[in-house]
Amino acid sequence: MTNNINTLPRSDDVVIVGGGLAGLFCALKLAPRPVILISAAPLGQGASSAWAQGGIAAAMAEGDTPEAHAADTVAVGGGIVDEAVALGIAREAAPRIHDLLAYGVPFDRDLEGRLAVGREAAHSARRIVHVRGDGAGAAIIAALSEAVRRTPSIRLIESFVAEALLTEDGAVAGLRLREAGDAAAQPILLAARMVVLATGGIGHLYAVTTNPREASGSGLAIAARAGAVIADPEFVQFHPTAIMVGRDPAPLATEALRGEGATLINGRGERFMAARHPLAELAPRDIVARGVFAE
Repeated sequence: MTNNINTLPRSDDVVIVGGGLAGLFCALKLAPRPVILISAAPLGQGASSAWAQGGIAAAMAEGDTPEAHAADTVAVGGGIVDEAVALGIAREAAPRIHDLLAYGVPFDRDLEGRLAVGREAAHSARRIVHVRGDGAGAAIIAALSEAVRRTPSIRLIESFVAEALLTEDGAVAGLRLREAGDAAAQPILLAARMVVLATGGIGHLYAVTTNPREASGSGLAIAARAGAVIADPEFVQFHPTAIMVGRDPAPLATEALRGEGATLINGRGERFMAARHPLAELAPRDIVARGVFAE
């Protein structure tokens, strides 16, 4: 349900900033605990997750294991993967897919009714679950948005941005909000004992990205200004086969294409990735991106 921001109670509600997959999922998992969810755009808009085409990696198929999934991750991580974290995430993947199914996400199935799985770069097995081939992100956001709207413990505030964390005695005490797109609007202060920042990535700090314009790093910025220590900001989601047509955000050729056998060729019609990596077009994203750039 949507509330007027001026009438929200100052209580122990958890305040979540961000209406993408992370924010929506967090709000739903906290139910029936009272939550205030703040989204800069109407739900379903401006979220990187809604743009995601390729699907979600999870060891769901017969014979696949979270340990194999984690091993693939470590193998292509350039020596900088925290192996314990990789294994922990891989073990959580299948249960989270079942959560999404319970929220109504219509993942693709095979003729026998099992989840259909595809293959993508750097995976040794078919473990990517999709929705209608390349529509996973939009379908997941739509299902979770609907679930949030019908959950009575979640108060939804749309079209407001968090522009600062308020601190008191060295701890976060609330947020300063402003109506999105109106820099002259009167800021509104919201007291909050617990704040979750789920504001997305920093893709638009770069000249060209495949991320929505809302991926501007605002959450990271307000956290830093409030005293948070920022770690590993160089790890930015990118797509190795974005299409250079003079637009930002740039359109892309979904990674699912290479997962199903598509090849990359240069201006002379030559396939070039096979000489660069044993996995050719299915090499890790950084290697594919370097190969494309070199050509």
